[in-house]
This record gives sequence, C-alpha cells and structure tokens, in this order.
Amino acid sequence: MPKNKSHKGLLKRARITKGGRVRFRKPGSRHLKSNKSGSANRRYRVPQYARAGDMKRLGTLLFRPLKSQDQVEAERRDRERAEAGSGD
Repeated sequence: MPKNKSHKGLLKRARITKGGRVRFRKPGSRHLKSNKSGSANRRYRVPQYARAGDMKRLGTLLFRPLKSQDQVEAERRDRERAEAGSGD
C-alpha cells in the first residue's frame, strides 16, 4: 500500500496549528487595493481560521484530523464552564 500524500497546494496556502486548526489568509489581498475601503484592507491583514463546513474536505486532502474554529471555541467554553463548576 503506498503512503498517503498531503495536498501540496493546500499546504502552501494554509498552515496547520498545533491544535489542528487550519489558518490561512483571505484571497484578494495582494494587489488592486485602491478600490477597496480601508476597513476591508485592514480585515485582509487578520489571518482567518477554517470553519466547520470545510473541515471534512480539508481533512481528506491532508489525511489528518482537524478542528474548526467553531470546535475550538466550543471546547474553550466547555472548559471554562467545567472550571467554574469545580471551583465552587
């Protein structure tokens, strides 16, 4: 059986964080910025994280389990609730 190979095009455009999130830059931010508003140009500077709807497709391209930003936020809320409940 041959080894599975990660999708090189995706690896060049996105980074996988330690926690398994997919971080990327929004498209459309390289040039032709004069017709975009200043707030839109500032939003392009902020790195984005992939959402839950993309995780299945991205996971199959990379052959590894991934977490969406929504899952990470839900886990953080659960952890905070558990800590608040056990601190009583």
